[in-house]
Parts: sequence; C-alpha cells; structure tokens
Amino acid sequence: MLPRLGKDFLVRMQFNWRPLFRGRALLLTNTLSGGVLLALGDIVQQSRENLKKPGRVRDWRRTGCMFTVGCSLGPVLHYWYGWLDGVFVGKALKTVGKKVLVDQVIASPFLGMWYFVGMGVMEGHTISEGWKEFTNKFWEFYKADCCVWPPAQMINFYFLSPKFRVVYINFITLGWDTYLSYLKHRDDSPPAELLDIQQEALRPSETPEQEKA
Repeated sequence: MLPRLGKDFLVRMQFNWRPLFRGRALLLTNTLSGGVLLALGDIVQQSRENLKKPGRVRDWRRTGCMFTVGCSLGPVLHYWYGWLDGVFVGKALKTVGKKVLVDQVIASPFLGMWYFVGMGVMEGHTISEGWKEFTNKFWEFYKADCCVWPPAQMINFYFLSPKFRVVYINFITLGWDTYLSYLKHRDDSPPAELLDIQQEALRPSETPEQEKA
C-alpha cells in the first residue's frame, strides 16, 4: 500500500511541476529561480558576515538588489542557452566542448559585467563606477569562474535536457552566488590601524628649530 501511495505521489508531483518547464512558463521559471537563488546566496553570505561581526545588522535591501539582478539575468541565460543549443546541436564530446568554450569565453565575462554594473546601479552608484569595480575585480572573478563553471557546464550540456539548463545552473549558482556576494561587498579598505601608521609615516619630521620652539 505504502509503495503504491509513494508512486502515486511522485507521479502527481511530476505532473504538477511539468508545466513550469514548458512554453512561456519556462521563461518565468528561469527568471524567478535566478532571482531567488541569487538572493539566497546573499542571505548565506550575510549570515557568515554576521557570525564574524555579531553586532552587524542584516541588510535586506542588499538582498533585494541581488534578487532583482538575479531576475534580470534569468531571461539572458534563457535565450543564451537556446541560441547555444541551436548552433551546437547534439551531445558528442566535441560539440559539448565547443559549447563549454564559447560559454566560458563569451557568456562568463558578460554575465560578470552585468552583475557588477547592475548591482552598482541598484545600490546607487553610476554605471562607470560599476564598470570600474568590475574591471578591478575581473581577474579574481574570472579565475574562480574558470575553476567552477567548465566542469558544471560539461554536466549541463552532456546529460541534461535543454529545458532544465537554466534551473540547473541556478542551483549550482547558489554556492557561486555566495562567492559573488562576498566579492561584491568585501571591504577592501585597509584597517584603521594601518591608516594611522601610514599617516604617521607621511608626516614631516620636526626640525631642531621647531623642537626648540
């Protein structure tokens, strides 16, 4: 009895979820999943920051900005993978390798730029300031990107149906988004003690006449 109930439940779940991956609903699924998971990544990162600084207050506005930027990335990924699957058809290793290479060379830098500039604008900065932050952090971002995404995309392109690509990427992105939140909101300013030492070193030394005065 119980195995049959479990089978019926799984069949119903499959039927209920299937419409989310068809037609126009697929675009909505990809858009919302991108926003929700980017926001979750920020929530995880802010939880880590709160552990390091117990008095810190969680910034929900920052999480909202991450959600908005994540939603804006969803349609980009939706149409990008549709184009990629149309140009490189099949699952041969050579074809999959081409997809991974094109995705890494074209999509990864573009999406990184979209993220940093978009977050900058959402947080009240100008486009030029967002671009400057992106260029300053690009190589750190891209080296980490090259370690994570080529293996993940090999699985994506070789094993998964095209309609599940963006959702799969979004779930992998949960860990990646935590890193992006850290990279975007990391405080790179030197500690106050170091600034005091630097300012002390830059002060002109007093002459003997000044000391006598």
